[in-house]
Amino acid sequence: LADLAAGTLCGLWNGILVSRARIQPMVATLILMVAGRGIAQLITNGQIMTIYYTPYSYFGNGFILGLPISIYIVAVVFVLAWLGVRKTSIGMFIESVGINSKSTYYSGINEQNVKLLAYTFCGFCGAIAGLILSSYVKSADANNIGLYYELDAILSVVIGGTLMSGGRFSLFASILGAAVIWTFTITMYTIGVPANDLLAGKAVLVLV
Repeated sequence: LADLAAGTLCGLWNGILVSRARIQPMVATLILMVAGRGIAQLITNGQIMTIYYTPYSYFGNGFILGLPISIYIVAVVFVLAWLGVRKTSIGMFIESVGINSKSTYYSGINEQNVKLLAYTFCGFCGAIAGLILSSYVKSADANNIGLYYELDAILSVVIGGTLMSGGRFSLFASILGAAVIWTFTITMYTIGVPANDLLAGKAVLVLV
């Protein structure tokens, strides 16, 4: 619960920087990415903290009916997000802000609150991802955990066809993009490609 609260607050902070302070999204999120990792290192004194609480490891290592529990968590979040953006007006507002925030504002929609909601929800999802990942390695490693995963997230969305400039998006296509990235990663490790060379391989994949 503390993890989810912290992640949501981080997303809210990013949303405030972008929607209220008018800081460029890339700059605002990079600030928290660097600062957040630094804060985590201060809390842990730069040490890897092993977590021995067995139920905690189930998030990343448990199975239900032969499938990882993390798959069920992702499925629940996906369904909730899909219902929110496709069965309510929120999705239309988000796409409208992404296409042209000024036109959206003059249409009577509070584009600041739409951005704030989007960033806050992203923070919540990031917290869930962090929970699964730390559970998978059974430790809190502020130095390495989640390193370069932000690139995987961006690449998944790009492969899914969403324009980086904003606008229309597809949650299902982004899920497929994530599956492509993860399959590619596992395949490269399987055939013996070093982790340091994997980033170059991902760059080639995106170009293709």
